[in-house]
Amino acid sequence: MAPIPGVIQLQGDITSAKTANEIIECFDGHLAQLVVCDGAPDVTGLHDLDEYVQSHLILAALTICARILQRGGTFVAKVFRARDAGLLGAQLRCLFEGQVTFVKPRSSRNSSLEAFVVCQGYSGPRMKSRAEEKTVPNKDSKGIDPLLLQWYDPDNFDGFEMDQKAILPFVACGDLSGYDSDLCYTLGPNYEYKEPVQPPIAPAYSDVCRKARATKSDPSTSTVTESNKQLVDQTVSSLMSTLSMDD
Repeated sequence: MAPIPGVIQLQGDITSAKTANEIIECFDGHLAQLVVCDGAPDVTGLHDLDEYVQSHLILAALTICARILQRGGTFVAKVFRARDAGLLGAQLRCLFEGQVTFVKPRSSRNSSLEAFVVCQGYSGPRMKSRAEEKTVPNKDSKGIDPLLLQWYDPDNFDGFEMDQKAILPFVACGDLSGYDSDLCYTLGPNYEYKEPVQPPIAPAYSDVCRKARATKSDPSTSTVTESNKQLVDQTVSSLMSTLSMDD
């Protein structure tokens, strides 16, 4: 990820205690008020499998929340809203005393299962800090205590609360007069193209796009044969279809 002014970037495993401790050190020992998890696995098209893998990613995010999120804090995560979304919400409600709501912004396509869960008022067990934690025998090859393994030892937490279940509302948020993400709009006559703030650093499709542009811009001087042209066009079409499915 390219550097962003005023932003501290850490690269690490969110299931590792080492990463959680580094985040707390960046906060000068204070806990976070908000944790946002926008991660998602590669979409396979099998909705049940995608939802299952995404739930494991949320579990990993909640694990690090137990270390770095303060009481009363907020947690926002991307989810795939399928038939088991109610079960996921009931599980999250056990860790948050405030509202736990599934929301879908207008910027998210209606045809996509993508949604976001907003959990307010963290009240779950706080995983002990590095100074308080005891030695855990299950360590990886680098001697780092995986946070996921610490979930199964009650001694690693300050306390537990009784499980609670709830029926969660689903809210479609956003201004109805805004743009519809499922529609295409024509650009205005005075529209000026603007370069993206941060383009991809080294996309895998850059070579294909470069060859496609060279073929279309100057076909007379291009050394690409007719068969290669067709191959490039097929590759570009396949790539665009794949990107559309991922979105």
